Amino acid sequence: MRTPHALLAATVTTTALVAAVVAPTPAAGADAVPAPGTFYVQSAATGLNAAGSAGAVEQHRPRGDEGHQQWNLRANGATHLLESADTPGTCLGRTGDRAGTVPCAGADAAWAVAPADGDRFTLAVPGTGRHLAVAPRPSGANHPARLAVTEGSSDLAHWYLTPVSPVTRPMPPRSSRTLDQVTFLTSHNAYANGVDGGFAPPFVNLFPNQTRGIERQLADGVRGFMLDIHQTPDGAILCHNSCTLVGRPVALRVDLQRMVDFLEAHPDQVVTVFLEDYVDPGVLRAELARVNGLSDVLYRPDRTGVRENGWPTMADLTAAGKRLLIFSDRSRPADRSAGLTRDSFGVMYQREWTVENHWSMGSGVGASDWSCYSRWYDAGTNLPLTRTEPGFRPLFVMNHFRDAPVAGTAGTDNSKLADRARRFCQPAARKKPNFLAVDRYDLGDPAAAVDALNTYTYP
Repeated sequence: MRTPHALLAATVTTTALVAAVVAPTPAAGADAVPAPGTFYVQSAATGLNAAGSAGAVEQHRPRGDEGHQQWNLRANGATHLLESADTPGTCLGRTGDRAGTVPCAGADAAWAVAPADGDRFTLAVPGTGRHLAVAPRPSGANHPARLAVTEGSSDLAHWYLTPVSPVTRPMPPRSSRTLDQVTFLTSHNAYANGVDGGFAPPFVNLFPNQTRGIERQLADGVRGFMLDIHQTPDGAILCHNSCTLVGRPVALRVDLQRMVDFLEAHPDQVVTVFLEDYVDPGVLRAELARVNGLSDVLYRPDRTGVRENGWPTMADLTAAGKRLLIFSDRSRPADRSAGLTRDSFGVMYQREWTVENHWSMGSGVGASDWSCYSRWYDAGTNLPLTRTEPGFRPLFVMNHFRDAPVAGTAGTDNSKLADRARRFCQPAARKKPNFLAVDRYDLGDPAAAVDALNTYTYP
């Protein structure tokens, strides 16, 4: 990243940012069936993968090379077969009106694969209007796991054929790489460090997520910060679960001031804040108003054409001086009912601008769960990791931590971060992680994973 050009104004204008945007590159094979290879058959509706399971084919959480989720696509005359990558001779096929694993030599194994919308495909029973589909979602529940074979080709019958080993491209020069092409080291519960102040009741305080203060984190290269804020008579305060019995808690404005001061001293850097947000919008607005210089560096993607044209280049962000993004996990409808939306004062609603995998890999010890699926996929919501819009790709927040921070476990997990990102989470989201969020970033060298991801782009 370079120093801002002297001729560019310090205020972002719509024209300056939109003109420099590089729109997302269409996926290879968007207008034809992909060449033979090994793929995940991934629902466009849910982001979950077709997986063989005791003779059935169900949608399961993306799990890399585990869980019978990889299929070898090959031509079969005018049709195609999807042979299980770990059970040769067995194919993704049909048993009546349901999907199942069947012998590849049988008539129920063939599919007519055709392009659908963009880089999506349909898999039809040859010569019919019946398609492989996710079963309709019952009211107030997730879609059933077992895949169906139904008439019609709605979104429930649209599939991504996601390569297990995708072709990547070298990272563009610093002057032209866009925000969504870059990966940032991110500290989970960055405030819970035991250095800057208290963050939890006495016993919990003994298990910090980080062991270095915010200023040291910035100096070490951390550029994404996950912060929990709770409402007290003193404003928006950084605490874990609640501020009751917390000694010397830190106010949000204190840590934000540290970040703003850092950005003013380092004009080529970009910082992002993710708020786990338990405060009223008016309280948050008042807290931000107390941060000196915030408006000078706060970046507003809602005012610069990002949703229509894609993310700006890093060079244009730094040249214009707008280099701090703040996201909240609160919902817009709840704020509307309260009469004040957070984006009216520059805090973006995270679900509108990012996708994020489920936050837990399991307990603090023992085996971990490396599956990657949306944090926002449950009975009430359906925002798959694969979500995209014309001209716009949400930023991808990849969580890589456990329920409880245990130093030895965090160090081991962090040493495996690059592997999980490449083999599990990147194909699950069909995009490269932009924020690698970890506990104890000082252990296991997660910065090396960030460096590796910043050598290439995932088209």
